[in-house]
Amino acid sequence: MFGTPFAAIHPHYVTKVERKGRDVAELGEVLEWLTGYDGPGIEAALADERTLAEFFERAPRMNPDAALIRGVVCGVRVEEIEDPLMQQIRWMDKLVDELARGKRLATILRTP
Repeated sequence: MFGTPFAAIHPHYVTKVERKGRDVAELGEVLEWLTGYDGPGIEAALADERTLAEFFERAPRMNPDAALIRGVVCGVRVEEIEDPLMQQIRWMDKLVDELARGKRLATILRTP
């Protein structure tokens, strides 16, 4: 999974949120909150085919409040994942899931 290009994952996120009536701009806001990538940064990550490992390694600023993300993705509690990279990937999945389920952005973008 770590070698999967971010460009292979992102279209699935877009489809998921749009199918549920959410806006791609909201997806961008969620990704920026988590990673610090702004719109042009996401576009660059898509264009250069960086892997998920590289995507998180090059993240401008991982949000320190990401540790507040709790819940289950693929049957695993994200707060219990020991591998830091896998945890970051699952954090991203969890936030996209919450957006697609209709949660308010204020709730998704956790604050302590």
